[in-house]
Amino acid sequence: MADVLIHADTSRSPAMRHEVPLSIPDPFLYVEHDGRRSVVITAFERERVAAVAPDIDLLPPEQFGIDELLRGGTPPVEATLEVYTRALREIGVTEAAVPPQFPVELADHLRANGVTLRVEREMFEDRRRRKNATEVAGLRRAQRACEEALDVARAMMRDSQHGADGVLQHGGEPLTCERIKVEMQQVFVERGTVADEFIVAHGAQGAVGHDMGSGPISAGEAVVFDLWPRDTETAVYTDMTRTYVVGDVPDEIREYHCLCKEALDRTTAAAKPGVNGRALMQIACDLFAEHGYPTQLTKKPGEVLDSGFFHGLGHGVGLEVHERPRLSVVGDDLVPGDVITLEPGLYRAGYGGVRLEDILLVTDNGAEVVTQYPYDLAP
Repeated sequence: MADVLIHADTSRSPAMRHEVPLSIPDPFLYVEHDGRRSVVITAFERERVAAVAPDIDLLPPEQFGIDELLRGGTPPVEATLEVYTRALREIGVTEAAVPPQFPVELADHLRANGVTLRVEREMFEDRRRRKNATEVAGLRRAQRACEEALDVARAMMRDSQHGADGVLQHGGEPLTCERIKVEMQQVFVERGTVADEFIVAHGAQGAVGHDMGSGPISAGEAVVFDLWPRDTETAVYTDMTRTYVVGDVPDEIREYHCLCKEALDRTTAAAKPGVNGRALMQIACDLFAEHGYPTQLTKKPGEVLDSGFFHGLGHGVGLEVHERPRLSVVGDDLVPGDVITLEPGLYRAGYGGVRLEDILLVTDNGAEVVTQYPYDLAP
């Protein structure tokens, strides 16, 4: 078994958060050697780490001479690098796999002191694919918060009135994307989730990928809600998209919605262990192409799409909102424990579009749809 090194905090590093499942804002060193796990970490975090990962050996910097180095005038950064070098020497690490985000400064120092490092991107991505029970519980909490927040947004849309200029009015003021987001954020906070950003995009904004959306919403235009809150306790994300129209639904939007729902149904039925994400992408693209819409799999090489189905079918979700497995032009074989999204969409640049997205947990025999939310175009 290859030795492993990670140096990061758990707030920003999914690789570290996977191994030490709690929020630690300062970076520390994680080591795997001969089947044992260790961290070089200050006393400030020792009790917390011991509570969530009792199998990890807790190695204080004092054990490797940090006090003497600092009192002797060694700058703090250099002293920390030396402590890590001494720790690895004592543990017996001479060669190790590291994630792509491993700090260059530390890598240079370790290599200069005889430690061989290899960047192993796929290995670290694969380690996080099979979600454990704690992560799945966090996913479910985040998803329920997502659905409750969308309930609030839909109620605001239903309770709005058509203004003389077509702009929806709510409580005597224009109904804007910003107003809806404020109310949804309150739900996220109350349900123990965090959503730094999410999409409430109306009209033409809905056809611009990750345009977060802004401004007043009018009757008869599609509004795309793409939500990816993170469970605070586990740092696990969910991801869900729905599209709504207040008032009369344009025929074009209705067709988009029908086809997206059919694509979602077909790909959901086909999702199971062993199926490649590229094959699922093909199912959606075949349907859209049959109805005359361009896709990533039917376009000419080098052609840049701004309409039709111009993105991938989905992606893995976990400690990152976009992670393995891949479900696009390139795909991965699904394995039990994968959490994936399926998000077919159709768009016309300058006009708008429709996207529907569910989150699924791949099981031993198929896939469970974790999302529990209707698909109606009317809010």
